[in-house]
Amino acid sequence: MQKSEGSGGTQLKNRARGDYDQRTSSSTQIKHGNTVQRNKSSLSTSSPESARKLHPRPSDKLNPKTINPFGEQSRAPSAFAAIYSKGGIPCRLVHGSVKHRLQWECPPESLSFDPLLITLAEGLRETKHPYTFVSKEGFRELLLVRGASEKAVPLLPRLIPVLKAALVHSDDEVFERGLNALVQLSVVVGPSLNDHLKHLLTSGSLSIIKSKIPTYCSICC
Repeated sequence: MQKSEGSGGTQLKNRARGDYDQRTSSSTQIKHGNTVQRNKSSLSTSSPESARKLHPRPSDKLNPKTINPFGEQSRAPSAFAAIYSKGGIPCRLVHGSVKHRLQWECPPESLSFDPLLITLAEGLRETKHPYTFVSKEGFRELLLVRGASEKAVPLLPRLIPVLKAALVHSDDEVFERGLNALVQLSVVVGPSLNDHLKHLLTSGSLSIIKSKIPTYCSICC
């Protein structure tokens, strides 16, 4: 009887020890799995690529690869900017310590006004440097050459709509450049401009012009 009870007690102890070992083994496996998972996560987040995504460096903005190809930086340039970048405007901006100037590839008086003068007039609507200066100064200098009147008068039907677009522009600086160009053109072509004023100074455009610079517009008109 004592042997039976002793044998039964031993079996119970062995069974309890087995259950404990099984639970310990399962717990160890679970802990090991969690550790491996954490290690994988830490490796993925500690890689250079992930680190750059989480904490981008200031220099990344200068890397063309990081620039959104559909962002504002990749928009197609304006017609004037495209022509200028391809060498279609025979002059270049020269930066000076005091003021800028244009350097012409050939004497301006030897150039044809068609379509150069119209292209420069279209550039008056630009809002970025150097296009703003090149278009404004190029238009002015081209009208100063000998024989400018004879070259400019035939182009008036095509010049007037372009200048009108600058005069009704929402940007005040664009408007001022357009107005100055109109004054310069009127000095060169004289009464030949009169027949085109009705297309330029319509009721809508005239009200916009007067609202911007009333005193200057009164003098110009």
